[in-house]
Amino acid sequence: MKIDILTLFPGMFEPVVSSSILGRAVDRDKMEIRLTDIRDFSNDKHNRADDYPFGGGGGMVMMADPVFGALESVNAQGKKIIYMSPRGKIIDREKIEELAGLDEMVILCGHYEGIDQRIIDHWNMEEISIGDYVLTGGELPAMVLIDAVARFIPDVLGNENSAADESIYSGLLEYPQYTKPREYRGMDVPEVLVSGNHKLIALWRLKQSLILTKERRPDLFDEFVKKSGKLSKEERKILEEIVEIDV
Repeated sequence: MKIDILTLFPGMFEPVVSSSILGRAVDRDKMEIRLTDIRDFSNDKHNRADDYPFGGGGGMVMMADPVFGALESVNAQGKKIIYMSPRGKIIDREKIEELAGLDEMVILCGHYEGIDQRIIDHWNMEEISIGDYVLTGGELPAMVLIDAVARFIPDVLGNENSAADESIYSGLLEYPQYTKPREYRGMDVPEVLVSGNHKLIALWRLKQSLILTKERRPDLFDEFVKKSGKLSKEERKILEEIVEIDV
């Protein structure tokens, strides 16, 4: 997958795209991430890419011309173009999987008070948000999006089932995890996890996930209950117990 990132601050991305899972994906040619500095396409002698908004108001707005130039430089016409924006639809698994299936996409990182609307209109951009809050720019949201998408690209993760099994994607929050040592400062690992009984371990994990999800994300819990028709007899018994718990 090829991803072009258009930003005023390309240096923010370099440590991220060269480290951990993203770095390995790039090294193994599973992903190609290219950074384009929007300021390089400014016609202003000071390389400015922003100006005051028409109609007044606080803050600055990214101008059309430098962004158009950056988009044209990566041959964005006809490609999927994402604009990271707090007014966009919040990403979910369905959107992430859709994007992971693309061969190429372009991500525009806004800054200041936003970008000239004509950029969005002309390039038919899709606005995407990572949550109901505002950050100083689109760089951090773009990193979140790229990392989430990468996990669904074949062979990026070591375990083919890892992405599907992750916390939210399974429909429940993740159960508690433990590692060595077995006892630490008077705190023990739950006995079932060292029992070697994989069925009991799976049921324990399900129960913990159900408890956490009902307590912290009742919306996800209710949705899981609606779609619980394929649970085994033992799993359904655990679910029924949790449903009765008042959290």
